[in-house]
Amino acid sequence: MLPSLAKKMSATYVEMYVHLVWGTFGRAATISASIEKPLYAAMADKCRELRCPPLAIGGLADHVHLLVALSPTIAVATLVKDLKGSSAHLITHRLTPDTLFRWQTGYGAFTLRKSDTPTVRRYVLDQKEHHDKGTIRAALEQFDAGHSHKERTT
Repeated sequence: MLPSLAKKMSATYVEMYVHLVWGTFGRAATISASIEKPLYAAMADKCRELRCPPLAIGGLADHVHLLVALSPTIAVATLVKDLKGSSAHLITHRLTPDTLFRWQTGYGAFTLRKSDTPTVRRYVLDQKEHHDKGTIRAALEQFDAGHSHKERTT
């Protein structure tokens, strides 16, 4: 390796973007308008705490979408587990303490190119509009509690 190239690569540079989506248990419409804003704010805070800056958070009463810049120090599964755990605790103990809240077991995680982040960000932020107009992207909305991962055969 050339000495000049070795100097340039002496630092670590990672740029990964992940679109996450998961639903409430049984797809129950339990994320009311009154808890949506504090829920999303808490999720954004947790993302920052885990060094995964949130680029967008959106959703409906029965599911959420997040677009994050993934830190190389955390696995996607750990990020999702920590986000689900902290947000369920917040809802159950502070936002709606008289109700039981749970997330579904599974989730979807989609990597994307940096050039695609503006489009996906807009998609995440405009969830209500996409669902109202029927312009959802099926591949980004498919998640099932019975399937925690998909094995690729290619």
